[in-house]
Amino acid sequence: GLQVNDFRLDEEGRTQEIVEIGNPDEVPLDIAILFDISSSVSQKGFFLFQQRAAASFLKQVLKPVDRAAVFTIADEPKLVSPLAAADVAGAKILSIPAATTPVPTAFYDTVAAAAKYLTEASADRHRRVILVISDGDDNFSTLVKDLTVAEYRASQKGEVTSSVAYQGLLDRRRRAVLEVQKAVQQSDAAFYSINPGGESVRLNQISTRAQNAMESIAQSTGGSAFVPNAEKDLERVFNEIAAELRGRYLLQYYSNSQAAGTQFRRIGVTLPARSELRVRARQGYYPKAVKSEPKAVKGEK
Repeated sequence: GLQVNDFRLDEEGRTQEIVEIGNPDEVPLDIAILFDISSSVSQKGFFLFQQRAAASFLKQVLKPVDRAAVFTIADEPKLVSPLAAADVAGAKILSIPAATTPVPTAFYDTVAAAAKYLTEASADRHRRVILVISDGDDNFSTLVKDLTVAEYRASQKGEVTSSVAYQGLLDRRRRAVLEVQKAVQQSDAAFYSINPGGESVRLNQISTRAQNAMESIAQSTGGSAFVPNAEKDLERVFNEIAAELRGRYLLQYYSNSQAAGTQFRRIGVTLPARSELRVRARQGYYPKAVKSEPKAVKGEK
């Protein structure tokens, strides 16, 4: 029931005039679901339950004009089903086999691949969502591996100490998260994650760091990061995501920002007169480069 005058929207510190509040339900929705099949999350019964819940979620959320694509997260990104109707994507999810042997996880690479795919395959004015079902623990993405090799070679020459190497590990993971966050922001997608690790997520540094990274990406794009405690909570989480996707406000405005080029532009959305309400919105966007057609000049050939 909120109206245009209830909102305040700033871009790079300059107040913007909101033209209107659009209805998100009238804008086609394209979702990329990323299903982790690595050994860290492929518990027998729960894996099958995740599949069924995800397929049911698509049928609940997607309208005839909406589409979903399916990726698997393992040693490399794999698009197992391009953008298609809910029944097609749901059937593909149900057919994904769980890992039976140890499988590495290229989490960052897969999220980046999904963002790139949506940029190329989804129409400009469609709403875009990336939904990952994963613990987010990456041990095989290209950026992580490349930096690891470089550090290893340096250590062989005696150029780094163990403490420096450990700090390098943390730094490259932070860089990887920032790169993935940028890729998702550039695709204009909202990022949602569901971590099947449950309460055990906060029991060690590795899983905590991975969850914090997913929360950071979600916060920057106006999405959410969920950690269901058990099977009974998984359906509730999918229902919450479905409700969020249906219950969004679409604020439309023409930017008066003085920022040049295609650099990231920060956005702030508030409800000045409704302090009891909490706003979750994307933190900003990368403007698209404007392509101009070459014009013929008189006297030139």
